[in-house]
Amino acid sequence: MHLHLRAAAESDIRDDHDWLAAFMGAAWDVIEVEHAAGVADAIEKDYGRLDELYRTETGTETGTGTGTEPAASDAELPVFGGRQPAGAPTDRYPDPPLILLEPAGVARAAAFLATVSFDALWARLGGRIVSSMGPDWDDATVREMYETHHRSLRGFYERAAAAGHAVIKAGWF
Repeated sequence: MHLHLRAAAESDIRDDHDWLAAFMGAAWDVIEVEHAAGVADAIEKDYGRLDELYRTETGTETGTGTGTEPAASDAELPVFGGRQPAGAPTDRYPDPPLILLEPAGVARAAAFLATVSFDALWARLGGRIVSSMGPDWDDATVREMYETHHRSLRGFYERAAAAGHAVIKAGWF
């Protein structure tokens, strides 16, 4: 399971599910090259918990709240923020599920990641993340793994925002 993120100029992409699925499929085939070029990132398995970690900053942590859908906060943008592209299937779970985050959202995500304290986030939720991973995982290893994800996303969004790019996200299962 991977969350694949790819930055691109908004003028170079189509707001069309099938087109974006093909684009992301081709991008996945060259993920190492695109990652080295700074236009792609991927998070293996841990992206749901990373989203939860970010949401602790604003109190919109998954599974909490009043039951109504809150407005998207900047903390929600880096991992699952955005919208489904036009033509996304409504009668089945799309393969891959796609999210499109426009340049304004990319800039907000970059600003959030640049200012949020990873240490403060980890102090709030790190223990729960470590305990959910099982007895073979120690705090230092898990913390380093999530801090690496955070640094990688921060750099990716910083570059994408500086270029005025949109970000397409695909969940590969």
